[in-house]
Amino acid sequence: MEYQHASEINGVVTEYRNIKSKHNCFCKAEKDSKETVDESKLSHIEKAYTTILSELGEDVERQGLLRTPLRAAKAMQFFTKGYKETSQDILNDAIFDENHEEMVTVKDIDLFSLCEHHLVPFFGKERLTKQIASAISEALEPVGVAVVIEATHMCMVMRGVQKMNATTLTSVMLGQFQNDPKTRKEFLALTLN
Repeated sequence: MEYQHASEINGVVTEYRNIKSKHNCFCKAEKDSKETVDESKLSHIEKAYTTILSELGEDVERQGLLRTPLRAAKAMQFFTKGYKETSQDILNDAIFDENHEEMVTVKDIDLFSLCEHHLVPFFGKERLTKQIASAISEALEPVGVAVVIEATHMCMVMRGVQKMNATTLTSVMLGQFQNDPKTRKEFLALTLN
């Protein structure tokens, strides 16, 4: 099976084709992927990646890159799927009424996303810290919420300052954690040690 496609972006015509062969078959992982795919936008994102690779001087028809624009497009849709999710989607009705007045601390939760400035991976983010705190406060309605994220931004590691161990620490305190210095101090002692 062969298909050919040409697109024009800013006056530059980009043409690519895909020929199914024993070297260019769908990988099982790609077929069985449960990634969220918005088919209506996927081809546009794939074309954009083809253009980017071509403009960087890559031969998009060489064996190693034949399906890279499609894989990158699917990956980008997966990486940004959180924009379409709500806290209710994530919580899935897993909230239970408890008569509990003590502090609950959950630590060492891994998270990742893309830096909005460079579109490279990061592990934690400043705006995300506030979004998490607000979502917890809205969903659980506790007397207070505190969130601390230690982030490793690959844009600082791979480019920019190029420091391998550079991290960013952000915190958001709401309710009692913001208003009561004793509660805040207890939380920070539990989480930052």
